[in-house]
Amino acid sequence: MPNGGTLNYNQLATEYGRHRRINPGVLEALLEQVGRFEAPGVLEVGCGTGNYLEAIQTISGVTVHGIDPSSEMLERLRERLPKAKIERASAEELPFPDRSFDFIYSVDVIHHVVNRPSCFREAFRVLKPGGAICTVTDSADDIQQRVPLSSHFPETIVHELRRYPAIELLRDEMTDAGFSAIKTSQTRVEYDLLDAAPWRDKAFSSLHLITPEEHASGVARMEADLARGPIRGVSLYTLLWGTRS
Repeated sequence: MPNGGTLNYNQLATEYGRHRRINPGVLEALLEQVGRFEAPGVLEVGCGTGNYLEAIQTISGVTVHGIDPSSEMLERLRERLPKAKIERASAEELPFPDRSFDFIYSVDVIHHVVNRPSCFREAFRVLKPGGAICTVTDSADDIQQRVPLSSHFPETIVHELRRYPAIELLRDEMTDAGFSAIKTSQTRVEYDLLDAAPWRDKAFSSLHLITPEEHASGVARMEADLARGPIRGVSLYTLLWGTRS
């Protein structure tokens, strides 16, 4: 979820909506957690254009609430899901009463949050006792092993390592907010990449942090490799889980 600083996510909404896709490993893990609860209340923090929100609702039948501070991102989501239960809000000030949800999750969002301790405190507040949180993010190892983002645009690595909070720091912040039984899991998905368009169109925020020359060089590397056949893509995530006792 954007913090409104370096990047303007209202301006990026079109490319996000056009190119960003769900990670099947992440979706499987989230659906498994949703299935633990009977008629669960579910909230996605930083829902963006709604890929995960839509997939979870479609597969599980559960209505997922979503918040995001970007009005343009939410507009794209409303075009896809006119009846979606979404609100424009920040992770640090959730517009819900105490103990509203059974499960709260965010995907590739926590590095955009300005005040993470406040974010985790708010998540704890709106979770019911026995509820769960999942923070899907990238470890330092994840960042360096990405293909093609890191392999073809290596200049992004230093920016990403600076932006993404360390897993141990997130553990400490979740613990300080009151969460218990904190654990991590990993997901790795490999796939055949056939088209450079999402990277050419800068559908990933780190591509806006490198120079135009670095971006052009990375696109050229991708296109040269694709001319010889599919690129074996690698998508990795680290998932942090916690419980409100």
